[in-house]
Amino acid sequence: MEVKQWYMEYKIHKNRPGLLGDIASLMGMLEINIISINGVDDRKRGMLLQSTDDEKIELMGKMLKKVDNITITALRAPKLVDVLAVRHGRYIDRDVDDLKTFRFTREELGLLVDFLGEVFKREGNQVVGLRGMPRVGKTESIIAGSVCSNKRWTFVSSTLLRQTVRSQLSEDEINPNNIYIIDGIVSTIRSNEKHHQLLQDIMSMPSTKVIEHPDIFIRESEYDYSHFDYIIELRNHPDEEITYDTFTANYDGF
Repeated sequence: MEVKQWYMEYKIHKNRPGLLGDIASLMGMLEINIISINGVDDRKRGMLLQSTDDEKIELMGKMLKKVDNITITALRAPKLVDVLAVRHGRYIDRDVDDLKTFRFTREELGLLVDFLGEVFKREGNQVVGLRGMPRVGKTESIIAGSVCSNKRWTFVSSTLLRQTVRSQLSEDEINPNNIYIIDGIVSTIRSNEKHHQLLQDIMSMPSTKVIEHPDIFIRESEYDYSHFDYIIELRNHPDEEITYDTFTANYDGF
């Protein structure tokens, strides 16, 4: 039978001694394996489970609903955010109205790198937008996420060390397994015709593209918000406003 993974989360109302042991014992009797476990946010516990029998998972859920000290808040196939919540002990801040937008601060760079690493491991066409003010750690996080996913990264445009505007790629850089890093300001406001053609070729490739400053990229190109699978916001602190006026003024006139 096929082995499936499940994510279970429950809120603890009274953390009595032996509570976790009782839950683990029930799972053991139902031959449900606990892969990993951690506290998630305030008074919640998350578990990644493994089972070959969906009915046993459903039965366990019904039985645990009868336990007075806890309330089951999730029992589902694990999403990326669930895996990271168990790994890091907290959920990623996510926009309530726009579920493709995820928010991080500089204090959470480790969580961001882990998130990017898991996204980059996925095959196929993916477009990730990364918003943030200068020197907040955008490019460094992308590179670290590429390392975590064991993928090679390629700068298509960048201002990390010096102005980079590529007009062609080498043969070994044309690889669907590569992570292509694009500066949305440089590629649209300072690009030439050859770069624009290269950009179109890369955007049509079945690979992962990470675009810094996605709002400028959308404003100045033929691509729109629907082309993006994830939008990530990185701030120095939670209340920081991400604005483009201060660092797009240098490109005016090109």
